[in-house]
Amino acid sequence: MPRIERDALGEVQVPDSALWGAHAQRSHENFPISGRLPRPEFLAAGAQVKRAAAIAHRETGRMKPETTEAIVWAADEVIAGRHLDQFIVDVYQAGAGTSFNMNMNEVLANLASIHLGGKAGDHKVSSHDDVNMGQSTNDIFPTIMRVAAATLWRHTREQTLALTASFEELAKRTDGVLKTGRTHLQDAVPIRYGQEFSGYAASIRQAVEQTDRAVEYLYELNMGSTANGTGLNAEPGYPEAGAKELSRMLSLPFHAPGNRFRITQSLGDFVFFSSGVQVLAIELTRIASDLRLLSSGPHAGIGEIQLPAVQPGSSIMPGKVNPSVPEMVNMVALDVIGGHVTIATAAQYGQMELNVMMPVVADRLVESLIILGNAAETLRLRCVDGITVNAERSLKLLEGSGALATAVAPYVGYAKSADLQNESTRTGRSVRDLVVEQGLLTAEQADAILDLRKMTEPGISG
Repeated sequence: MPRIERDALGEVQVPDSALWGAHAQRSHENFPISGRLPRPEFLAAGAQVKRAAAIAHRETGRMKPETTEAIVWAADEVIAGRHLDQFIVDVYQAGAGTSFNMNMNEVLANLASIHLGGKAGDHKVSSHDDVNMGQSTNDIFPTIMRVAAATLWRHTREQTLALTASFEELAKRTDGVLKTGRTHLQDAVPIRYGQEFSGYAASIRQAVEQTDRAVEYLYELNMGSTANGTGLNAEPGYPEAGAKELSRMLSLPFHAPGNRFRITQSLGDFVFFSSGVQVLAIELTRIASDLRLLSSGPHAGIGEIQLPAVQPGSSIMPGKVNPSVPEMVNMVALDVIGGHVTIATAAQYGQMELNVMMPVVADRLVESLIILGNAAETLRLRCVDGITVNAERSLKLLEGSGALATAVAPYVGYAKSADLQNESTRTGRSVRDLVVEQGLLTAEQADAILDLRKMTEPGISG
C-alpha cells in the first residue's frame, strides 16, 4: 500500500517502503527522460554538503544537537554507498536541480527520522525545515557540484600523473632508438623515440597543471547565498562554518564566497575548470592517435612500435589484433570534449540571478572526470607500460628517408638539397650515396654530417 505525502500542490502517493517523498515522486513521474540517475560520486557529494550544513547549523545554535546527529548519521549512510536506490530523479529534470536537492532532503530526513525512532513519512525530521535549513537549491546544488568536481579531480589527476610517469619511463627506455620524424604525416628529420615520448609526458603534465589552477576557483562555495545571493534565511557564520567542515571532511581548502552574487549568477568557474579537463582530453586523444599510427600494420603500416595485445581484434580475421585501448581513449575524449561544449553552452543560459541549467553541467562534468581518469589508468596499465619499440624497423625506415637531405643544406644549399630529396624519393637511393656520387661531399664529410644521432640534437650537423 502506498503512503500519502502532501506538498504545496496537494497529495501524492509514494511507495510505503520508499525513503523519498512527494517532490522526488513528482519528478520521477514528470521526467522519464533518459533513465540515467545521479552518479554515486555525486550523491556522496550531496550527502557530504548536507552533513556539513547540519554541523554548521549546530555550531551557530540554530539546529538542535539531536537533529544534527540524526542528519549526520543519515548522510554517513549515503556517503558509505547505502540507500542509493532511493535517488530516483533523472539527470534531466526541472531546472537548477531542485528535484535532486529535494530527493536528497527527503531521503536524509526519512533516514534521520528512522534513526530517532520514527518511520519514513512521519516527518519527525523535516526535509525542508531541517535538512534544507538555511539553504536554497540555488546555492546548495552548485555547492554540491563544486565539492563533487574538486573531489573527483583528485582521482583524475592522480591517474593522469601516473600515466605521465609511465611515458617518462618509456622515454628513458627508448631514448637510444632513432626514428623518422613525421610532419604533415610525411617524412621529416630524425628524432629519437625518447624525445617523442618525453613530449607526450610533458603535454599531459602541463594539462594537469593548468587544470590544477582552474580547480582553485571551485573551492569557493555557494553555501549561505540562498536564493539569489542575498543570504536571506541563512544565519551569520553559517557559510564559513559549512566551508570549514567540508574542508575538514575532504582535506580540500574550501572557503566562503568573496561575492555571493557572482557565484550565484555565474557558472564561469565550471567552464574554466572544464576547459582544463578538455585540454587534458585533447592531449590524451592526440597521443592515443599517434600510438595507433605508429603501431599500424604491422606489415602494411608504420609498425615501429608494438602495443600489448589485450584482446582479439576481429570476429572474422583470425589472429588480428587492434589498438583497442587507444581506440577507447579516443572515444572517451570525444565524449569529454562534447561534454565541455554542453557545459560552456549551458553557462550562457544564466539569466538575472540564476543559471537553471546546472543539472546538465553537473552530469557532464562528473561523467567527464570519472571516465577520463579511468581511461588514463587503463591506457597506462594496459598499453603504455607494455609498449616495445622495433628499433631495427625504425632505423631502416629512417635510413631510406629523403628527408635526411635537410642536414646537408647548410653545405650545399637549399635548392640542391631539394634535388637530393626528390631523387632519393624517386630512386630509393640514400641521400648519403647520392651526395658522395655527385661530388658534393666526400665520404668522410657525408658520414659526419649524416650522423643520425647528432641530427637529433640542436646545431648544424657535422
